[in-house]
Amino acid sequence: MQKFKVLFGFVFLFCFANAQQPQKPNSAEIYNQIQKLNFLGSVLYIAAHPDDENTRLITYLSNDTKARTGYLSLTRGDGGQNLIGSQLRELLGVIRTQELLEARKIDGGEQFFTRANDFGFSKNPEETLQIWDKEKVLSDVIWTIRKFQPDVIINRFDHRTSGNTHGHHSASAQLSFESFKLANDPKIFPEQLKYFETWQPKRQFFNPSWWFYGSQKKFDEADKSNFIKIETGVYYPIFGKSNQEISALSRSRHQSQGFGSTGVRGEETDYLELINGETPKDKSSIFDGIDTSWNRVRDGKPIGELLSSIAAKYDFKNPSASIPDLAKAYTMIQALDEKHWKPIKSEEIKTIIAACSGLYLEAVATNQEATPGSSIKLKLEAINRSEIPMQLLNLTTFPDQKNRIENSVLKNNVLQNISVDLQLPENIEYTQPYWLKEKATEGMYTVSDQKNIGIPESKRDIKVIFNVEINGIEIPFERTVVYKYNDNVKGEMYSNLDVVPEITTSILDKVLLFKNTKTKSVAVKIKAGKDSVKGNLQLELPVNWVVSPKSIPFNLDKKGSEQTFYFEVTPPNFPEEAIAKSVAIVDNKKYDKDQVTIDYSHILKQQVLKTAESKCIRFDLKTNGEKIGYIMGAGDEVPNSLSQMGYKVILLNPEEITPEKIKNLDVVMTGIRAYNVVKALANKQNILFDFVKSGKTMLVQYNMPGDFVTPNIAPYPMKVSGDRVADENAEVRFLAPNHPVLNYPNKITSKDFKGWKQEQGLYYPNEFDKAFTPILSSNDKGETPKNGALLVAPYGKGYYIYTGLSFFRELPEGVSGAYKLLANMISLKN
Repeated sequence: MQKFKVLFGFVFLFCFANAQQPQKPNSAEIYNQIQKLNFLGSVLYIAAHPDDENTRLITYLSNDTKARTGYLSLTRGDGGQNLIGSQLRELLGVIRTQELLEARKIDGGEQFFTRANDFGFSKNPEETLQIWDKEKVLSDVIWTIRKFQPDVIINRFDHRTSGNTHGHHSASAQLSFESFKLANDPKIFPEQLKYFETWQPKRQFFNPSWWFYGSQKKFDEADKSNFIKIETGVYYPIFGKSNQEISALSRSRHQSQGFGSTGVRGEETDYLELINGETPKDKSSIFDGIDTSWNRVRDGKPIGELLSSIAAKYDFKNPSASIPDLAKAYTMIQALDEKHWKPIKSEEIKTIIAACSGLYLEAVATNQEATPGSSIKLKLEAINRSEIPMQLLNLTTFPDQKNRIENSVLKNNVLQNISVDLQLPENIEYTQPYWLKEKATEGMYTVSDQKNIGIPESKRDIKVIFNVEINGIEIPFERTVVYKYNDNVKGEMYSNLDVVPEITTSILDKVLLFKNTKTKSVAVKIKAGKDSVKGNLQLELPVNWVVSPKSIPFNLDKKGSEQTFYFEVTPPNFPEEAIAKSVAIVDNKKYDKDQVTIDYSHILKQQVLKTAESKCIRFDLKTNGEKIGYIMGAGDEVPNSLSQMGYKVILLNPEEITPEKIKNLDVVMTGIRAYNVVKALANKQNILFDFVKSGKTMLVQYNMPGDFVTPNIAPYPMKVSGDRVADENAEVRFLAPNHPVLNYPNKITSKDFKGWKQEQGLYYPNEFDKAFTPILSSNDKGETPKNGALLVAPYGKGYYIYTGLSFFRELPEGVSGAYKLLANMISLKN
């Protein structure tokens, strides 16, 4: 997998972006990038979410056409589900952002976003644009167009449709269509013109596929006479891979969505429908009639001629032979009076020069974390692996801007190691996704700095500039400071260098349930960001809540050391919800950040700093002492919530389920999408159904339709559909008001469905055996009632329950009504 990242990750080669392992391109890859250096055309693909993009087309445009290719995803996918872990909402958005960046490293594209928050499924664009701030998202689309300057825009979705797809999809196409002409109007968002000029793309397309026609057969039969036809099933002999194989590798980066793809080979066609701008005469080229040569830049023609000569004379056995001419071309580019292509091509050609010479430059910190005001020890490496004359003139560290004169000759294959200290300022910002620094709304993230809007992640300002003289020409090479270490199994491993608070705190339970006035012990963990940190820890709650002790002293000797303390919390004697906040006080300064680490092998480790708080709920919740076996599915936090409710929870390994293993349990629950992802369940259904028949309860949470590990997920016929209720505030009607599940041990009323988050539920059964009793009915505005949210059926002496209600979202958010209803479902056999 790694070699394919090297193969097509050119766009990010020049900056060692995001602390990935440095790229080391081979001769064929270098040649490909010299060709790309001589193409000055760009295309911007626009859609709504991570995974919406056509990676096959992006791969083709970037690597066959050799165009600068960008993907603008209006959201970061925050509202979706997570197949690899329990992170949801903004944390899932961080994961999917990184997955998109990994995908772009493979297919060669660049990644952009707007401030739009993926608030969950929307059934029409009108609702979407009400919850999003349409004006702000439109502004962000136009900002990206003005900044990227695409010659061509391609929409994934059709701006002419409404209501027959995800509302975000249609909204993305509508905003893109509207932006096509507005981006060139100086009266539209004139404040942007301080940074970039207006821009008019030449043409805009809609990228249809069989999905929009309902079936492949209908798409094959459709009239395509007005479509542009692009043969994307090309084979790259220089790399030994088909375009589709590279595209599949890119698509497979979307692991949190389960989009692993198998590469294919052979002919394949993509179609584009012109919806704006000039009609191309050549129906096989989206750039027909657009000058994509260096002639489009004033005084650029000689550069293009020189680069053509470099490509024609390129020696695959000795890439360094191209360096004298490449250095000359670099000098010519620097002399241009041009603001857009000059910086882009400058970085590209510097990367090629370094690759041709085997020039390796790296800046590594000795620790992965640092605090503001601290001094970082850096180990620098510089080596020239060619006969080309080179000299390391000087080094400049940032952000302290200290210059160090070197004037050392970089001899062929002679390694130079340099140690330097870099001083961080006291006011340097902590490492944090920039869009999470300020308070968001349901539909929009807040980003005050205009220059940050659109970029995929926070810029890392701790870096080193190596000024190297190559063949008599001085060239600056920027390297972001990274952290690396050796893993005994995996070998060389890279990570980001993170700036962290001196102390972080975390309330271990993010929801604290108080079913009565009994005092509860609350655990708070603290972690040192530097050596020798001492102070006092406090747990802040409103006056109606009693906290003891008021303060706990702490003293942590070593950086990274952790300690857990306990506070006794007594709730009021009446129902109330409150926010508990843990605060560490060091030298009269308050620290209230919870350090959340996201660490998966397919993306770079990420740090998110959230306010260290927990939701406390004092309410009348009745439970019975059931013992619950939980089978994890795609990943959720429901077992933690069950423990908070007072149940004894045992996580069951599906492969080890036997009648003996579960006979002492009262309830077996399956996690979200368990029957989509847990293959072992296919052979365990008879055991589980016998468990129910003996007088126990089985509770199955939602699954996606059409992809089950077994067709018999219930003891009676039942068909899971795409029905959902996206409006969390939709009226809930009781179809069986006297049923025990609504009355014991807690009385459920309509008030218990107030305050639900993002949605009521999803993938409800729409056909089910008469043995099932439908309990609830609700629907989104203008739709027919959906009655499959909660189905209960007696089976033998016990009960089988299927629910599409989104408990996996509501419980971690502390929605009290969800806890009460779940307690009733668990207690049903009583």
